[in-house]
Parts: sequence; C-alpha cells; structure tokens
Amino acid sequence: MTQNTDLEKKLDSLQNRNSLIFNRGIERETLRVDPHGNLSSNPHPDFLGSKLCHPTITADFSEAQPELITPVSQSIDQTLKTLNDTHRFIYSGLHDEILWSASMPCVLNGDSNIPLARYGNSNLGNLKTTYRNGLGNRYGRSMQTICAVHYNFSFSDQLWQELAAIENTLNTSSYRTRRYFDLMRNFRRFSWLAIYLMGSSPAVCNSFVKGREHNLEKFDEGSLYLPGATSLRSGNLGYQSDAQSDSINICYNSLENYVSNLVDAVVTPYEPYTRIGTIRADEYLQINDCVLQSEAEFYTTIRAKRVPPKGANFLQVLLEEGVEYIEVRLLDVNPYEPLGICADTIQFLDTLLLYCLLIDSPVHDDPLCQAVKTNLNEVVHHGRESATQLVDQGTHRSLDHWGTEILNDLLLTAGKLDQMAGNDSHRTTIQLQQQKLLDPELTPSGRILKDMKSESIPFYRFAMNKAISHRNHFLDQPLTKQEQDYFAEIAENSIRDQRYIEQADTEDFDTYLKRIKQQYVDMT
Repeated sequence: MTQNTDLEKKLDSLQNRNSLIFNRGIERETLRVDPHGNLSSNPHPDFLGSKLCHPTITADFSEAQPELITPVSQSIDQTLKTLNDTHRFIYSGLHDEILWSASMPCVLNGDSNIPLARYGNSNLGNLKTTYRNGLGNRYGRSMQTICAVHYNFSFSDQLWQELAAIENTLNTSSYRTRRYFDLMRNFRRFSWLAIYLMGSSPAVCNSFVKGREHNLEKFDEGSLYLPGATSLRSGNLGYQSDAQSDSINICYNSLENYVSNLVDAVVTPYEPYTRIGTIRADEYLQINDCVLQSEAEFYTTIRAKRVPPKGANFLQVLLEEGVEYIEVRLLDVNPYEPLGICADTIQFLDTLLLYCLLIDSPVHDDPLCQAVKTNLNEVVHHGRESATQLVDQGTHRSLDHWGTEILNDLLLTAGKLDQMAGNDSHRTTIQLQQQKLLDPELTPSGRILKDMKSESIPFYRFAMNKAISHRNHFLDQPLTKQEQDYFAEIAENSIRDQRYIEQADTEDFDTYLKRIKQQYVDMT
C-alpha cells in the first residue's frame, strides 16, 4: 500500500529523539452534585478562588460545573499527576458534595434550577456570563450541563525542524499552520474511530430529555439509550446546532478559510436568535443575535488554537500569527477513570495525531465534508452494531475493516514512538484498541450498558456509584500541608487578580460589548 510506504519512510526519517516529545494539556469538566445525585444549587466554592482568574480551576457553563485545567507538560505522568492533585484539592473542601463521573448529566430539575456561572463585576466577567446566558437561551441550559474532556496538543520545535527538512521547506509559522490544518482534516476524517473507541455516553437519565423530542429507547424506568450508541453527547442530544449545521461550512482547507467562515458566523444575524433579543431590562440575554456569539461557540471535534495577548481578538491573532496548538474536543468523560481520562487514551491520541500529520491529507470538498458528518452521526448512534457502514472518499466501507486498516497504520506510528521512548507502551495501547474493534462490548460504551444491565441499575445509579468510588479514591490521598498551602495561595492570588481587573475597568459594559463586536466586523 503506497500510503503505508510513505508513512514508513517519514517515520524512518525522524531521527531526533526529542522530535517525538509532545506538549499537552487537559481540560476536564464535571458537575457538583448532592448526595442524592441532584445538581448542586450552591455557588462555586469560595475556597477554590476566582473562576475568572484561577489558572487551573474555573467553571464552565454553570456555577455547579467545575472545569479543571492542567498546565502544558511534556510528560503524560506529570499531566495526570497534576490533574489528580487538583481533584484532591477540590475534595478537601467539598464536604458532602460529589463530582459527577460521566459526560451526560446527573438528575436535573429543569433549566430554571441550573445556576448560570457568574464571574464578577468586571467587563470581562460580564462578557463570560452573557455568553453563557446566550448558550442557555439558544440551546437550553440542560444541554450545557453535558461535560467533556478536551485535549490540547502541539508538536515540539525539533519535530517541525526535522519535518520541514524532510519536506524540503523552511520551518516557518505559515508552514506549521498549513501542516496543522493537514492534521486537522485527517483527524476529522478519522474522528469516528476515536468516538467508537472512547465514546462513553450510550445512555442518559430520563430527566435530561424531559419535554424534548428524541429517538431514544427505554432502558429501564429511569434511563433511555440506543443499543448501538457510543457517544450520545456527540449527537443530536448534545453539541449539535441546527444554526451551525445550516449556516457554517468549515472544512479546514486553510487558515484563511477557517477564520473567514468563523468571522462571518459571528457577524451574520440568525433570525431565531434575533427573536430572542440581546437585552431585556437590565439583563443581557446573549452577546449578539448572530449564528455564533463568538468562535468559542463553534461545536466541532478539533479546533485550531493559539493564546492571544490579553484584550486581543483571538481570530485576528490566529490569522496573523498562525496555529500554536490544536484542541481535541470529542472525548467523553470516561466514568471508569477517576480523572475522566487515562494514559492509554492520551497515548492513543498522540499516536493518532502524529499519524494524521504524516499521511497525505485530501482537500475537503463538499462530498468529503458531508461524509465526515455522516460517519460521525452513524458511529455516535450505531457504532457498536456489526452492520455499520461508513463512507471513505466516496466508497462505502464497513467500520471494522476501515478501523482495522487505520489501527494497523497506527501500530507503525506507535512503533516509532516506542523506539524513541525505549518502551512498548504505545504499541500496547493500539493493541488494546484493536481488541475493542474486534469486540464492541470492550468499548467504554459497551461496558457501561453491560454493567447497567447486569447490575439492574439505571444510568443515574451507575454514574453515581462511580462518582462515589472516585470520591473515595481522592479522599484516600489527603493533601499534605505543603500541598494545601500551595493551592490556597493560588486561590488567594486569583481573588486578588480579579479585584485588580474589576478596578481597572474604565468603560461601561455596553460600550465594552460594542467594541468586542466591532473587532469581528473589522475583519470582514
């Protein structure tokens, strides 16, 4: 196979051990629940510091939705240790509350009982709250309680130097950006495989879909599911948007195309959102009435990222300076893992991302873009069914045959990573994934339904049991005084930093919001 030969040649050409050391970080979302599994009505705990300024602990959509963020690290072990320590700190002050173990939410009692995250009185804080209020008004607050794990990733400077030399070009920002977009196009083509292997949301609590149309089947009195589902979070119950599906077509062919389409979505009014309005009395209902309030609202499996200077427009900086790293957004929270993610998943993603960079990347025309969506939808809802068929560049293929081909290629890539690291951990990880392809019951989604059935428990009870087990796991590792002081200092500093931001504001929020909107208009 020609692609195999080309892949092997590129892998053989990589000689610098430091080339295959990657930069990574994790963002893990969860929910705080009471001992009965109901969403907490308490605000973000004071001992955690400022949601606006804390570098590792913030809130996502709701006050009851902590988000844990690890700093950039080149060590998988260090990344997971940092995430583990942050969980330990949170549990040191939670009292009787518990961190939910799954992507699909706990028992919900309607949108009015889901508290919106508040970030203080600064313009930046009000912008964050207004954005979240817009999400709630557009999609409903229940959908926003779905949690995920995001994986931030970039290659080393050494790899870019070596790869540019192999490809007879210069290691420039435009070169790296172009190659990151090659990677992202391939990742989108293969995203169905990661969802099949890692998807962990085949069932939901009845309360999540109360009053909504759905195509789910009854599992028991408290749960709904689809027999072959892998990740309902990634389907039409989760982060899907008719507005985005109908109005945005971003197929990652270039940075310019990517940014231009996102800017257009942020400045183009969408009639159903216009009907919502932007302000009622003193409450801002959404940032704008456009297809997207900002690029952050764009729901997809992978995004181009860079850290902009404070106050700068993200898309403008991305366009001018190029891609710095990518964000993988398709991971469910794995309820079998106390951290929601494990080393095997990270090693699989590292291997897949390197593979996506090294192989040819076809341009995404309309049929290929449509195939990406179709394949994703098919695997989300029917991935563990033996008859599942997918579309590969116009050709219909069975999931297991195509998946086997990709995983065989990933074994080659994993072998190179293991050669450089001096172990066999990546190949072992890919072999574990091959077993899941042979037996769908070994996937997290298959295991969840099997456990619910064998134990005769609803989804709520399954997730609650795992959450309690994880809580005990962290409480069995109490913080040392030095660790407690370290986290307490960060929390205190974050509160001080928020105070500085609020004191430094010099314009009213309406003027601030108009200026933010104008930054996008100026890019059209």
